[in-house]
Amino acid sequence: TSGLREAENSEYIIDQIGIKTGIRVEIINNAQERYYSYLALKNKLNEKKYLHNKPVLVVNISSGGVEVSAQRNGRLIFTEYLKLGSLRLREMLAGLESMSIDYPRIMEEFIESKLYLIKSSIRSMKIRNFIGLGGEMQTILGIIQKDISLAGEEIPQIKTGVVTDLYNKLKGMSINQITDFYDISRGEAEILLPTVILFNSFIKMTKAEEILAPAASHRYGLLYDIADRSTSGGGSSNSNIINAVWKIDKKVRCGIKNMPHMLVKTALSIFDQSLETSKLDIKDRLYLQIAAILHDAGNYAGFTRHEKQTYNIIKMQSILGISDEEQKIIANVAYYHTSKIPSRLHKNYVDLNDKDKIRVAKLSAILKFAESMDSSHTQKIKRLKISKDNDLLTFYVYSARDIQLEKWSVEENVDYFEEVMGIKPYIQIVNSDN
Repeated sequence: TSGLREAENSEYIIDQIGIKTGIRVEIINNAQERYYSYLALKNKLNEKKYLHNKPVLVVNISSGGVEVSAQRNGRLIFTEYLKLGSLRLREMLAGLESMSIDYPRIMEEFIESKLYLIKSSIRSMKIRNFIGLGGEMQTILGIIQKDISLAGEEIPQIKTGVVTDLYNKLKGMSINQITDFYDISRGEAEILLPTVILFNSFIKMTKAEEILAPAASHRYGLLYDIADRSTSGGGSSNSNIINAVWKIDKKVRCGIKNMPHMLVKTALSIFDQSLETSKLDIKDRLYLQIAAILHDAGNYAGFTRHEKQTYNIIKMQSILGISDEEQKIIANVAYYHTSKIPSRLHKNYVDLNDKDKIRVAKLSAILKFAESMDSSHTQKIKRLKISKDNDLLTFYVYSARDIQLEKWSVEENVDYFEEVMGIKPYIQIVNSDN
């Protein structure tokens, strides 16, 4: 997938596939690929034994990059994609091989220099459970067959020391020697050393004694995601995405604990209670939830035009399971949570297709209302009930406190809400502690 993503002629390839087969091909981004790999792993393994109650490091090495994720209690702690794939490393450092008599050491130093940013996070978790994935892992398993044991469900398991020993052997051998000694192709031999160095580098960050190597590809995860969305509306899949988004929010806030839980709750309540009016769907709910979580991200880069900062921050993130087009929608919804409204003068809005423009307008109208209902940031509103009566959508706002500021703020957004939803909203304050 990374090869097609980065190919300069990828559009031509996709066009020819469509012409000759009638199949529409969509290239997934790094975040989607990581997400599908995570789903595949979660459903391939016995969760109770491997993914629950203990921290787990998952390292998936492909030719183009390395997907690294840390999990605890079945939930993602972090996930990163590094452009340090085995073939990419080989190509990047090819010029050094003929110049150095200690090429493996130089490659190891180069890899270590790229891993230092995540090394402390991984070490702090004191991880004892290590899962290795990727096509190159299968090559390693073929080489060290005698050292493989089987875990539950017949999943291959090897001692971490075996990988370290393999590295020590490989670093003293030429490509021709590796090819002959292990009876593998030259192509496999060329990427074996960088693969083993990568795995060994991550092993050293953990306290793991064994590597679990299940055959769990992102293709399997894609099938699971399709099944989940067709049976449960994607509830299980979406929870994994939202967990990852909260991690992004925490990182952006740099330790500040003012997290927007109330805003998210209010926005989702408005969405759920106005579905009959908005005609939006469950996927739109996910976009709204992500935009609500990250809507103030720009404040931590500067208060001036923070909505633009927010837009740029969201666009720059690698959000687990979210495509590039979906990320544009989310960034636009967050951009318009302030007094700004979508305009043909805004390039970020014009770049959307017509369907997504409507989606952004409706979701931003909901987010504006949710933001207005806590404009004082003191969580005065206890409950919200929405009732539709002909051409009027009544918002019953329950509070025992003075919410005139909130009422005024909401009413500032009434006209926009009516314009995009096609129904007039009316705010009714109900004096209540419940």
